[in-house]
Amino acid sequence: MEAESEPYVRLATMRQLHQAVADLNRARSLADTLQAVADGIVAGLGYELGCVNLVRPDGDLVVAAFAGNDAAEALITGRVGSRESWERRLSMGEPWDELRFIPHTEGWVLLDDDVPQWHTDGPEPRFEDEWHPLDRLYAPMYASGGGMDLLGVLSVDRPRNGRRPGAWGREALQMYASQAAIAISNARLRANMQRALVRLEREQQALRASEESFRQAFEYAPSGMAIAEMGGDQHGRLLRTNDALCRLLGRPASVLRRYSFADLVHPEDIGTLLRTSAEGGRAELRLGRRDGSYLWVSLRNSVVADTADGPRFLLTHVEDIEERKRNELNLAHRASHDALTGLPNSAELRSRLSARLCERPHSVAASSASTAIEALDAAYGDTGASPAHGYRADGYEGEAVPGGGPYDHHVHTVAPDEERDDGTKGLAVLFCDLDGFKSINDRFGHHTGDAVLIEVARRLTICVRDGDTVARLGGDEFVVLADGLGAADAADLAVRLRNAIIPPIRVDGRAVRVGASFGIGWAECGMTVEEVLSSADQRMYVEKRSRSKVHRRAG
Repeated sequence: MEAESEPYVRLATMRQLHQAVADLNRARSLADTLQAVADGIVAGLGYELGCVNLVRPDGDLVVAAFAGNDAAEALITGRVGSRESWERRLSMGEPWDELRFIPHTEGWVLLDDDVPQWHTDGPEPRFEDEWHPLDRLYAPMYASGGGMDLLGVLSVDRPRNGRRPGAWGREALQMYASQAAIAISNARLRANMQRALVRLEREQQALRASEESFRQAFEYAPSGMAIAEMGGDQHGRLLRTNDALCRLLGRPASVLRRYSFADLVHPEDIGTLLRTSAEGGRAELRLGRRDGSYLWVSLRNSVVADTADGPRFLLTHVEDIEERKRNELNLAHRASHDALTGLPNSAELRSRLSARLCERPHSVAASSASTAIEALDAAYGDTGASPAHGYRADGYEGEAVPGGGPYDHHVHTVAPDEERDDGTKGLAVLFCDLDGFKSINDRFGHHTGDAVLIEVARRLTICVRDGDTVARLGGDEFVVLADGLGAADAADLAVRLRNAIIPPIRVDGRAVRVGASFGIGWAECGMTVEEVLSSADQRMYVEKRSRSKVHRRAG
């Protein structure tokens, strides 16, 4: 009768196995899948106890699910057995195809290893194939469905019929282990995908939040912000501007998108813009406004990548520094210009002279000095004056510096011959001292004296060419630097300047007069600044004494 009913037993077992596998596929999470595997051992394969030992990332196996006995489940779930101990178990006993059966006659050696285990006491077997309480049966699960990448081990105990499984029971357990491995792998994949989706969603939320934060920071920044293309034919073209930059330049965003910063920069600042590094560069320059005026700004560039390998853009911060630049220019002007007349002061005059003087070889300088002294003695007698020795005039035709040095490309200028007009042009240094100024200060006070100095400065300035320098040396002394003049030209200029000063100057309804004495010196390479000024000063005194003698004889 048992043989006649065997097909029906197999059919019933197959149905139970099919239901257990179906339950595996319905599980939604990895934890549910593992528990469904353990429950399927009990419900679908006819064992009283089922345990799922899962391989951890470190290689050891953890009891991930248990079914059939609540006390045993509470005792061993979550406990870990070493991979070494498990390898030992799977290498001993009787191999039933891929299953491993360890009879109680061999399994006693495993009682003290670290693999979590549970067994119940029972009577000794009465017949050969009866299940012993210390018998062990394991079904390895491989991730590849039959390869050697161990995913876990199913441990079963106490078949309900009390007998060791036959060929059909072994086949059913092996098939179930294969399906369980697939279900666990799929559950892990779903869990990984779900975690990846959650992580991606969080990253997208963070990205959206970051983009919104950037948008708000960009749009509502108190200073100008712009995004420009980087590289290609459209390098530097403005793609996006904020309201602050539009207000700063007086242009709407739709118009600014037609330009790049190179289109807006002041022509004199193009070089500064080009020298600015595109990656993290900074520059101070002037940008054009809609009304045609220019505004001093500070540009700071940062490179922003759209994606890891995508296009890169320039994020440019534009800060209005007009007031600071104006203050700097005012400070520089006040440091280099006379507060009363607005003319370059003594320090600025010396700086301009020093910037154009160079040292010449002693023999050349001495020869030039000797010639100048002889000419001065012949014209005015021996007054002890030091003639002008040199003036650096880049680009003016003269001698090149022998021997190289810091002036490798410098071209010297020489003083013109005052005895004969040979066509030589040089830099004239006209030293001016006002005549009769002290009496005006004494009679009418310093207020009137200051007004006279201001008017004299104005008259001198309008009588010289663009590029000439009119400076106030101090007190009632002025100096004019006029380049490219011959001796006759310089003398004519001195006459024009003196005639411009002589007319009455009205101050508070009162007309006052001052005269002027001029000394003409010549700058020549090899002289110091002080020598140049001293030469012109001495000649001014010669001229003043000469005019004084003429006036006394006339009187």
